[in-house]
Formats: sequence, C-alpha cells, structure tokens
Amino acid sequence: MISLLRPVTRLYTSNAFNRQFQFRTMASATTSYARLVRFIPKSGSSDKPLIGEPQDPEQDVGLAVYDSQPIKVSVFSGSSVLQPGEKTGDVAEVGKLLSPLAETEVGTIRKPSTALADPYPAPTVIPKSYVGDNAADYESELVVVIGKKCKNVSEDEAMSYVAGYTASNDVSSRAQQFAQSQWCYSKSFDGACPIGPAFVPASQVKDIGEMTIEGRKNGDVVQKSKLDDLIFTVPKIVSFLSQGTTLNPGTIILTGTPAGVGWSSEPKNLLKDGDEFRVFVSHGVGTLINKIEEEK
Repeated sequence: MISLLRPVTRLYTSNAFNRQFQFRTMASATTSYARLVRFIPKSGSSDKPLIGEPQDPEQDVGLAVYDSQPIKVSVFSGSSVLQPGEKTGDVAEVGKLLSPLAETEVGTIRKPSTALADPYPAPTVIPKSYVGDNAADYESELVVVIGKKCKNVSEDEAMSYVAGYTASNDVSSRAQQFAQSQWCYSKSFDGACPIGPAFVPASQVKDIGEMTIEGRKNGDVVQKSKLDDLIFTVPKIVSFLSQGTTLNPGTIILTGTPAGVGWSSEPKNLLKDGDEFRVFVSHGVGTLINKIEEEK
C-alpha cells in the first residue's frame, strides 16, 4: 500500500492548476461486471470468501451493511477481484463484507499488509500506544489497484496496468507523523488502512476526474472534492512509483486526501472512541464506514 502525501494543507490544489492534467482512463479491457465485492456468505457450509457482483446496481453496499439490509450477489467462480472468473449462476447473500483485496494480495510496500482492514462492521482501532497523543486523524482517499506486474512504465501506458478502484480511510497519528521525517510509521499500525466497500474496474470509469470523494465524521461533511483536484494524476503516480520498483498485482496506491483533515481544522477535529467516519467514492464504489475504537 502506497500513500502519496504532501503536507496535509496542500494535498489537493485548485481546478485551474490541474486543467492541464485532465486525464481519462486508458485501460482498454472490458469487463462483464460493473463492480465486485468480496464477502463471506450469510449461509453455507464454508466461511471461505466469495467474489461476486451485487445484483442491485443502485445499492450502496457499505450503507446496506450498516443498515442491515440484504445484499444479493451474483457469485463468480474466481477467488480474487483481480481474477474473478465468470458468473456461476449462483446467488448468495452477504453475511460479512470484506475488503476487496485480501492481506495476502496487497503485499508490503511502505506499509505492512497488516494495516489492511475490512469495512464496517470491522472496527477501526486506535492503538493504546497512540491514544494518549490525541492525534488520530482521518484521510478520505481514492485507492488505485494494480492489476498486472508493473515496472518502469511511462505515463502514457500506466493506465493499462490499473485494474480498478476502491476507497480508503488512511488513518494516521499526526503526533507520530510530525515527530519524524519518515511518515509511514504513523500510518502503519494494524488496521490503519480499511478499504472498500466495492471494487470498480477501470473500464467502468471513463473519466477519473469526474469521480467524487466525500468524508463525513459523525454525519458532518468534513471533506469533499472531485478527483480532478489531485496534485498528481493517476497515470503520473503509477508511472513514478514503478520506476525501478516492481508493482505486483494487488498493489494498492492511496492517492491523497482533500482539504479538511481534522489536524488542520480549527478547532482540531480528531478521531475518538465511538466516532464514525464515512468515505464515499462515486461511480459504484460506495460508502466505506469505519467505527472508531480506542484499544484498552
């Protein structure tokens, strides 16, 4: 998992500055599905995760889980969103929604894979070693998922290596972040990177700049932007990170967060025990919900 971060007040910039960087997806492969979820079925003889497409194209699966609404899924034959296979004809109901990618798939890049976490109802836990800092913060981010081995690629070809997109809350300890020059430590604790709720293939997004992202803390909108406000475009990010370094399938790249993080707000608006944070990403990704717990 890679997070491209600048100082928290400068993670995004103006639309005018970025008009020269308008971009569209160049992934040519079409898919037989609009989005996928990874889940444990509600009933069955196995707790083995399944991959499938929600049958209701309008259903926000993150909100549906939160509201205890049924989610009917057309089951695919594969075991990964990277290789979902084909529809089996079976239909299952979601019992437990999982992160779109498994820990074994994302590997370790600047963050340990143990930072990966599932959406609600899995809790987002602030480690007891950080609780006293009173500095736990949120970052609503678009996640780019790499679909095939990627090294030394140009910006022009970078999008052909992108499998698709999901959402993340890049939970961070600001006290630890600014106490040292290497920021990864402050973002790498267990469960600090919940992703989900759905994986949307790149072929379903014609213009990344038209995607929107929104963060809500306890119901209040604290972050909101279109993705054309990224300081660096997705092709530029993928190309840069692939120089001299192989990005394997399953690599996830966190692309940066809009203005409005809690640390830079007046007064500070940080995460506490019992808080709820939601990251919404458009175009079918849906709402990632995190319930915050402080480790005792």
